[in-house]
Amino acid sequence: MACAGVVLGMAAAQWVAPPMWYSVAWLIAGLGLLAVVLVRPRRGLLAVALIAGLLIGVWRGAQEQMQLMLYDPVRGQAVAMRGVVVDDVDIGKRGEMIMRLGSLESRGKRLPGQLWVITQQKAAVQRGDTVVFEGKLADGFGSFAASVKNAKLLQVTRPQPSDPALALRDGFAAKVREVVSEPQASLGIGYVVGQRRALPDELDKALKIAGLTHIVVASGYNLTILVRFAKRWFEKISRYLAGAVSATLIAGFIAITGLSPSMVRAGLVSSLGLWAWYVGRKFHPVTLLLVAASATLLWQPEYAWGDLGWELSFAAFAGVMLVAPLIHAYFWGQDTASPWRQVLIETFAAQLVTAPIIVVAFGTLSLIAPLSNMLILPFVPLAMALTGAAGMVHWLVPSLGMIGLPTQWLLGYMTYVAETAAKVSWAQVDVRLEWWGVAIYYGVIVAACAYMKWRTGYNLRNSSIVE
Repeated sequence: MACAGVVLGMAAAQWVAPPMWYSVAWLIAGLGLLAVVLVRPRRGLLAVALIAGLLIGVWRGAQEQMQLMLYDPVRGQAVAMRGVVVDDVDIGKRGEMIMRLGSLESRGKRLPGQLWVITQQKAAVQRGDTVVFEGKLADGFGSFAASVKNAKLLQVTRPQPSDPALALRDGFAAKVREVVSEPQASLGIGYVVGQRRALPDELDKALKIAGLTHIVVASGYNLTILVRFAKRWFEKISRYLAGAVSATLIAGFIAITGLSPSMVRAGLVSSLGLWAWYVGRKFHPVTLLLVAASATLLWQPEYAWGDLGWELSFAAFAGVMLVAPLIHAYFWGQDTASPWRQVLIETFAAQLVTAPIIVVAFGTLSLIAPLSNMLILPFVPLAMALTGAAGMVHWLVPSLGMIGLPTQWLLGYMTYVAETAAKVSWAQVDVRLEWWGVAIYYGVIVAACAYMKWRTGYNLRNSSIVE
């Protein structure tokens, strides 16, 4: 309940944030109430825990809002700034470079948040580089504090030594492309390391229409496959080895893909779930959801103010951990789900919960997504394994060029399904949904989940992200 209060308070801070001097009192009051709840935990104090979280969330949000006000005097003016590229650079339809910058600095003053920067110049820029630029500062959007639409690059500096995880990812991707042709190579690389931005435009568009974009972005789905595989494989040897290998995979995958909102959520949830399994305990998924949401917002409050990736990530997680197990229990009872059935149910549940967010954000809905996911998702773990093996074996033994053939065939089937599904006339429709429609939609889902839980008596503590 305290974590739920933090989430609600952080979201409300953009409208009700008090002055900075006054908000400190909110923090002190919130911590005091939280201490009372933790010292003498009682069900009757749940409302107090909620209020404590609200106060802490509003304080943290107010703190960030005050920091963002530093941009107000220079909006609409030409500025010179320095920042670090925090994610892979996008190439727009007209060849422009799109960068997301953090660790911002202007005239020797540190600035909060992240910046969306577009430049028409061509330069070798990658994640982790420090960029100096000048341009007219405009309003931001989503979780971006501000934006620069036509920046002039003045200097690009690469840290020495460079990011070893990034070098490993790019080296692996290059080896895969030597044994697997395009566009299949980019699809396989997207599966393994979440590098969606390397996808050809036509395939990227087809994946969007077919509702398959989620399988080639750095997200919890890719990480869950890796953690589950490592845990089940090494658990046969020892619990410690399974935990150690899984934790290493989590850290390595995040280092390779970067700290996007979805990966922050995925890494935190997977780590907490893995820790609970290792010590023989279980998280209730609602608790896990709220702990992860509040932790990520305390770290980056802007996520609560319009970051689509953060919203979709948590909505998908709620679908997988709350809706999917109830659907399985209602229709199949207590039988252990086969990997095929588990993937299909979890995918359907995730799409069910994320659909309103996608409709509100883009005004479109993929009708063919359930079918295309059913034809592709069960083979994603195999595609990840084959792509990983093809890249690593070719890296170690370059003479084995034929190692990529099985990968080429499987990924060829997947690209064929995506491209064919995207050409269906009714694959995607334009939909408009108001806020009250979203409320009704989620109300129906909550009511359906409550009914399925009542009929089945299913204990949601049995659902685990690492099982």
